[in-house]
Amino acid sequence: MILAIDAGNTNITMGVFDGERLVGNFRMTTAIPRTSDEYGIVIRDIIEQNGISKKQIDDAILASVVPAINHSLISGIIKYFDIHPVIVKRTIETGITIALDHPEQVGADRVVDAAAAFALYGGPVIVIDYGTATTYDLVNAKGEFEAGVTAPGIRISARALWEDAAKLPEIEIKKPASILAKETITSMQAGLVFGQIGQTEYLIRSLIDASGYENVKVVATGGLGKMISNETELIQEYNPDLTLIGLNLIYQKQKRA
Repeated sequence: MILAIDAGNTNITMGVFDGERLVGNFRMTTAIPRTSDEYGIVIRDIIEQNGISKKQIDDAILASVVPAINHSLISGIIKYFDIHPVIVKRTIETGITIALDHPEQVGADRVVDAAAAFALYGGPVIVIDYGTATTYDLVNAKGEFEAGVTAPGIRISARALWEDAAKLPEIEIKKPASILAKETITSMQAGLVFGQIGQTEYLIRSLIDASGYENVKVVATGGLGKMISNETELIQEYNPDLTLIGLNLIYQKQKRA
């Protein structure tokens, strides 16, 4: 079995694959500083509590956008699983080409999402990841990562409201019954959710118009992606496991003994 790990700014998402089948997925927070022992023990215990022995893990692959945790996280995997994981970076085969001015600046998670979307749905495809940031990435029919747009994520926007405006409370992020808000909480929810829907639709249309492509597939992923994708016909597919699937697909392209 293969352990796939996506280390993001908010959460570390993990999946265990038996061939192409995802047999389990799990999450832990990124924000808490941990030693290599803590990472190794927590990851081992999480998968074993879900009925998967560490002895069943044959190899691992990691994509990280949080450099500060990489040493401890990788060391923990080596120590507790006796595995040196594949690290997603520019020098490995992913199935797509980064056709940007500075390809080294593209986050590993975006590369993985783009690779998964192109493998699963073909191109041209726009993949939207509703994570800490909301990212919109365009992959053309040749498998080239052609353009990307980065916007504040919904939670970042929400946090800015209640942290920077003294009278605004911390709220649950959900779609209110109506955009015709009558009080503060639903007013904030309307601005966050309907604002994100409007941003999503505008950016999708703009990417399609600017590229000139026809029959563009639009795929969403990320924690709040389902809520937004349910509210617009411009997103054809919501795939919560897109990043993990991409990690497994990239792993299969590596020549590992």
